[in-house]
Amino acid sequence: MSQLICRRILLKLSGEALMSEQGGNIDPEIVKRLAQEIKELCEAGLEIALVIGGGNIFRGAEIASAGLNRVTGDQMGMLATVINALAMQDALEHLGQPVRVMTALKINQVCEDYIRRKAVRHLEKGRVVIFAAGTGNPFFTTDSAASLRAIEIDAELMIKATKVKGVYSADPESDENAVFYPCLTYDEALDQRLKVMDTTALVLCKENDLPMRVMNIFESGAVMRLMKGEDVGSLIVKRKTND
Repeated sequence: MSQLICRRILLKLSGEALMSEQGGNIDPEIVKRLAQEIKELCEAGLEIALVIGGGNIFRGAEIASAGLNRVTGDQMGMLATVINALAMQDALEHLGQPVRVMTALKINQVCEDYIRRKAVRHLEKGRVVIFAAGTGNPFFTTDSAASLRAIEIDAELMIKATKVKGVYSADPESDENAVFYPCLTYDEALDQRLKVMDTTALVLCKENDLPMRVMNIFESGAVMRLMKGEDVGSLIVKRKTND
């Protein structure tokens, strides 16, 4: 464990990260690859919690704009995150990695209720914990849920997994002049309205002094390199060390 920079992290995955290029909701091969990397991190001594979005299946906010009640739409979105969590649980168990899914909604036949002390105990025993159903409340994103759970379990770092290198001034896939930020503060991210996470999530991290890494989850072995001290992706902190 001494070679790793953290003891416990929370990894935030978007639901879209599980999708195939052909547009299928869940690509089993992608889930297997992510599960393998998570297992290797656990074997190295890292305690890992996961939050997975549900956007590959359902986005409550988007369909609410078409007339569906927002509360109902968000509840449907919460259930989508449970589906993704169960898919990841199955992939990890097939690799022999102990894992528990804990939800903010009561779905006792398939998941455990979220209880902070129990979640921490699972982590201490070497189990991956997947937090599903967001915060259990409408109007809050899974980004906000990830920030909240990371703080509650005393994670030392939250990793926001993306499809690009890290944080940019604009979308690097559509703007060739986008500037990459290797390190920035939460205030800078908020002031510049950088699309890292929603405002609630960023403020939660800032107020609780929780550092965040934004990095490309599709770069094989990137998280392990980060945990061994390599400067990977973009680091967001409350204040820079030279401030």
